[in-house]
Amino acid sequence: MAVAIDKTDEQKAICEMVRQFADEQILPNAEHYDHADEFPEPIVEQMKELGLFGVTIPEEYGGMGLDLTTYAMIVEELSRGWISISGVINTHFIGSYLLMKFGNDEQKQKYLPRMATGEIRAAFSLSEPELGSDVAAIKTAAKKLDDGAYEINGQKMWVTNGLRSDLVFVLVKTDPNAEKAHRGMTCFIAEKEGGVAENTGDFRGLIVPPQLKKMGYKGVESTELVFDGYRCPAENILGGEAAGLNKGFAQMMDALELGRVNVAARGVGIAQRALELALRYSQERKTFGKPIAQHQAIQFKLADMATQVDAARLLTNRAARMKDAGERSDIEAGMAKLFASEAGRFCVEESFRIHGGYGYSKEYEIERLYRDAPLLLIGEGTSEIQRMVIGKKLLERHKI
Repeated sequence: MAVAIDKTDEQKAICEMVRQFADEQILPNAEHYDHADEFPEPIVEQMKELGLFGVTIPEEYGGMGLDLTTYAMIVEELSRGWISISGVINTHFIGSYLLMKFGNDEQKQKYLPRMATGEIRAAFSLSEPELGSDVAAIKTAAKKLDDGAYEINGQKMWVTNGLRSDLVFVLVKTDPNAEKAHRGMTCFIAEKEGGVAENTGDFRGLIVPPQLKKMGYKGVESTELVFDGYRCPAENILGGEAAGLNKGFAQMMDALELGRVNVAARGVGIAQRALELALRYSQERKTFGKPIAQHQAIQFKLADMATQVDAARLLTNRAARMKDAGERSDIEAGMAKLFASEAGRFCVEESFRIHGGYGYSKEYEIERLYRDAPLLLIGEGTSEIQRMVIGKKLLERHKI
């Protein structure tokens, strides 16, 4: 079914392996974990065994050393099974990217080998209760203490894997007097005890309130993080204090380009699954003496869905390849995220309509997809924010 994109033999083998994993382990169990809103521990353990937590981490640290393009293909296959599963590795992937690009040697040696195996997992945190996409308005702050450590105080919001992660790459304000707000922000690697709501000992002052209840995207936790006198050593500034202090905003924005490719791949995955369900149901369901797939109205829906899936996949692939090549891809990543997330919503809704009354029943998979798809419209920047970014960057690139 997938649109023809040139894949290496390695990429073909990996995609086939992940698709088989999705077909055999994710799809048969997703409804159970979704309805119970339960963390899919057995599936995650198998992901560790497959090496999926170290996909992009260099081989010298125990990872696979694969590029973003291959990673996006993996995310599509996982999301075709259930987007919550891709959510488990999404923030972990962004954390490992931040370490690989901006971390110093000590930080890489300390964390990457254990991240590659999934022994420790990462989250990252920008948003706060009073701000969404307005990152410059961050209030959570870190103050340097007499002993050289930093004390972090403030509240973060919508942290995927906020409870079970062992590391949180968190953006905080370190220079309240900076002429421009974004120049006074630093990314800290905040260590915590995975699975513990109120950290004690070395990690005291970091509290994880009960996870937020959501319409969809269940099974993977989204939480707040409350920093209340949390101490973080200076060596846990991303890149080290000398290189990383007040450089956090640029680091996080770089990582968000990857995050947008990731969300785009998830949009392609959920759109692909919605199309598969629509194709199957429309050929099994009969009205007026023939399968509904033979009605032109249904064929038009299927045609529009398939076109959007392929276009979204091509945009996502382009953005990933440009990032891998070291080219500027802010516009392309924004376009991919915008189009693919909207394509995901469109295809899921059309498939839902094709299913008719059965689409509204929890016995059919499309009901879960219908609750999951809206997340992609708001995660990593809303569609409206993407349009703002794309428009602004287009004018910068084509300035008269």
